[in-house]
Amino acid sequence: MKTALDYAKQGADTLMRKFTVEELPPKNGFHYHQGVFLSGMERTYLLCGEKKYRDYIKAWVDYYIDEDGEIKHCDVREFDDMQPAILLFNLYKDTGDERYKKVLDKFAPIVEMWPTNARGGFWHKYHRQNQMWLDTLYMIGPYSVMYASAFDRPYLYETIYQNMDLMRRNMTDPKTGLLRHAWDDSKVIDWCDKETGLSPEFWGRAIGWYAVALTDILDYIPENHPRRQEFISAERDIVNALIRYQDEKTGLWYQVVNKGSEPGNWLETSCSCLYTYAISKSVKRGILDSSYAKFAHRGYRGVIDTLTFQGEDLIVSNICIGTGVGDYDFYINRPTVQNDLHGMGAFLLMCTQYHDAF
Repeated sequence: MKTALDYAKQGADTLMRKFTVEELPPKNGFHYHQGVFLSGMERTYLLCGEKKYRDYIKAWVDYYIDEDGEIKHCDVREFDDMQPAILLFNLYKDTGDERYKKVLDKFAPIVEMWPTNARGGFWHKYHRQNQMWLDTLYMIGPYSVMYASAFDRPYLYETIYQNMDLMRRNMTDPKTGLLRHAWDDSKVIDWCDKETGLSPEFWGRAIGWYAVALTDILDYIPENHPRRQEFISAERDIVNALIRYQDEKTGLWYQVVNKGSEPGNWLETSCSCLYTYAISKSVKRGILDSSYAKFAHRGYRGVIDTLTFQGEDLIVSNICIGTGVGDYDFYINRPTVQNDLHGMGAFLLMCTQYHDAF
């Protein structure tokens, strides 16, 4: 019987066979698509110790970072292009290569100077003026607290806390406990409610980024830090909201999380993986008690039951493509793909954390 780690290795091997590091999509992009997948591969390596995974990660990073520590194809006006920096911490620790440290040092002041809305919340991107998206907490939160921990920059803990707190207080729906995908504090963007500034729906993967970010941030917030309990409370709140919407039959979650019975809605794999990761890790860390393990077991088994195989290749399906903000029809009509890096990355994260937790 295959273990969760076996599935993670098979998923990583599938994409390694398909893509050289230069071809890993989006080609010629230092981007979170690769960062999510490779962070899942890194966790696979840390569990199994097979050097080929670490070598692949390093080769990808070295393809983009030149001898002077400059990054090719990285737009520092988007946190999406800064997310893969989380891969550099272990590489720097293992090799002492100063190129990696130069990149890490370069990103910290960019975070400090990032434009914010009137309440101090990060714009999702430079061209998303005043918009806060849940995705942002994952794209820059783990890097920031990892940097704070590794290089004694405690102010970054507070910066990330402030952004999490703004999301939690302003984007949480009191009825469902779920968080809206996005919020425009200026209330001018076309998708927002003109009274609240909130987007209309609860999109699966966005909430997944938020839930995963909270658990990963807690790996680096010191035990005695005054904000630590706030992150723990936020993680408990979102998990307690999510378990209400887990599909009883399959163990998966829907593309629009709270509308499983609505016409056209469908079970989405990447968010199901991310939620299972967050629940598994929270149980492992003692943030949630052992009674929550059953939700992780259902989620894991639900995802595994959807897998198909083509020879040696593992196929992860029903993955929503990259998505902006919209209404119900917008989300349910988004195309789906197989084995894209969102989905395979989320799958590797889920499998490695499930293996570690149970």
